[in-house]
Amino acid sequence: MTGQIYHVGLTVSDMDRSIRFYRDVLGLKFQGELLMEGPETEAMFRRKNCRARVAYLNGSEKAGMPPVELIQFIDSESRQLPADLFTTSVSELCFYTDDIDAEYQRLQANNVDCFSAPQNFDFTADGFGKSRAFYFRDPDGIILEMMQPVK
Repeated sequence: MTGQIYHVGLTVSDMDRSIRFYRDVLGLKFQGELLMEGPETEAMFRRKNCRARVAYLNGSEKAGMPPVELIQFIDSESRQLPADLFTTSVSELCFYTDDIDAEYQRLQANNVDCFSAPQNFDFTADGFGKSRAFYFRDPDGIILEMMQPVK
């Protein structure tokens, strides 16, 4: 039986830059890094001589909260396609905040590409409540979302 989400993996082009962004700009805690290589890695990724740097960062200290897994393939050419909310794929990774205006200002001060200022949403009639949210991009152009539930 499938259970909770274990982690969310993102392929990045520059591990050090991505760690700095997720740790220093978004404030996630760096949990560690490892190198994947060998026959199991080749089988898993379906690529001969595959090596990957993998780092984990998490925004929560609560047990069971899934971390962000950053993957950079070493000595392998990776394709970078523009992220698009309207293409079938994972559309975005959403982060929780309790002060969306401060987060928006902080991202703006760090020259992060934000799609808009925080927007208000009311889905109480659908059973989902109210929230404020906005989209932004990481250094590789991956679309992320910041959301604050509103009471």
